[in-house]
Amino acid sequence: MKTISFARGFLLMALFGTFNALLPTTNNMFISRAHAAPVTVPADFADLAERTGPAVVNIRTTERVRQGQGMPGGEDEEMQEFFRRFFGIPMPRQQQPDRTPRNRRQAPQSQEEEVPRGVGSGFIISADGFVLTNAHVVEGADEVYVTLTDKREFKAKIIGVDKRTDVAVVKIDGKDLPRLIMGDPSKLRVGEWVIAIGSPFGLDNTVTAGIISAKARDTGEYLPLIQTDVAVNPGNSGGPLINMRGEVIGINSQIYSRSGGYMGISFAVPIDEAVRVADQLRTTGKVTRGRIGVQIGEVTKDVAESLGLARAQGALIQRVEPGGPAEKGGLEAGDIILKYNGAPIEKSTDLPRLVGATKPGTRVALTIWRKGASRDITLTVAELEPEKLAKKEERQSKPDQTANALGLIVSDLSEAQKKELKIEGGVIVDESDGAAARVGLRSGDIILRLNNTDVKDAKQFNALVAKLDPKKTAVLLVRRGEASQFVPIRPSNGR
Repeated sequence: MKTISFARGFLLMALFGTFNALLPTTNNMFISRAHAAPVTVPADFADLAERTGPAVVNIRTTERVRQGQGMPGGEDEEMQEFFRRFFGIPMPRQQQPDRTPRNRRQAPQSQEEEVPRGVGSGFIISADGFVLTNAHVVEGADEVYVTLTDKREFKAKIIGVDKRTDVAVVKIDGKDLPRLIMGDPSKLRVGEWVIAIGSPFGLDNTVTAGIISAKARDTGEYLPLIQTDVAVNPGNSGGPLINMRGEVIGINSQIYSRSGGYMGISFAVPIDEAVRVADQLRTTGKVTRGRIGVQIGEVTKDVAESLGLARAQGALIQRVEPGGPAEKGGLEAGDIILKYNGAPIEKSTDLPRLVGATKPGTRVALTIWRKGASRDITLTVAELEPEKLAKKEERQSKPDQTANALGLIVSDLSEAQKKELKIEGGVIVDESDGAAARVGLRSGDIILRLNNTDVKDAKQFNALVAKLDPKKTAVLLVRRGEASQFVPIRPSNGR
């Protein structure tokens, strides 16, 4: 079973890991462990919650929609939550009483309206109002509102978002605000108590407790995550995971689930990695990472024995990017990288984190295993290209199109898009309304399959939708970014 934000499979060409810590750590860092006040272990969870709770905030987001476009939220909450937990979409808040469907229909067609989009959590990390949360909590929002435990609400500014680590920084105008102290995840022990504070289902400052069940858990994601058995539910995303000293050691981000709901295992982004990302976001608004241009795989025991390695270790190069840093440095498919700048590579997932932490332009030394012997080579690390975000104008629906029974307006993918996405078929969502909007589908999503039938183009997809039984739930295989998941959906009656 996969975790919520999915394994990325092979780590393609641009390997990435935690970014480097070359930025100044005194003026730039908005958290300084060296100057953190000493803390004492609380007598119980009540003391801990009382001390740390005021620095935990509720985050709600809104978006501006055209009349008739459809509003997030409403019915089919179970389906919405299934989608949210697998794609990281914050759960919509309930519709406000003064924004009835009737009022919206009476408004001019060209008018835009600000409507609730989702809720999540966050925590204050500086007295002047910097707040740390998950990227998926604020992604796609037009406005972000932060509410403190004393009920003060601020309109926040998004400082930066890093989707690869699921970390975001927002800023509110405040002073002398309560803040949390950062801990050291490397000192965690399996079995120690921790608590999570957040806004599950919009219930502000809810406290749940559990233990660390594993450290540095590889889920196929960009970072090794902290695994716990602390109850984490919709709305907890972005909230702090706190040790018994009252220190933040992670940002609650994912769950393991077969249904979309909490099933006893949750994951948090280690706070040291999150702080490094946050520092770059605060300084430049983006995160710079290194890449060497290879696709890698795991070295199995059988492979190690066959090639003469003493044990299974390292990262097996499966493909070298033409013209990339690895090819220029002399790396070949079949090489096994054993060390990166002196750091041993125990498993393949160690490599992208080390590469990503290297400043582009740096000359690095690699120890590789090739044809039964080790050898050293050097290469120059390049910069990993930032993730491309779809432009709004590229997602505009065609004026002569009407939504199908699922509430979707779709169009064909170009050959260039298919090649870039490495897919043979599928359609792209131009506009989402009705049933599709209720389960969280939105512009830019790629639909690959309807029930057991592969989607080839828009004409075929709309024909398949027209034949659906409105009394039965269908499933769509939907791709968003690098993640794909089945989404249950039922056709709207009357369409």
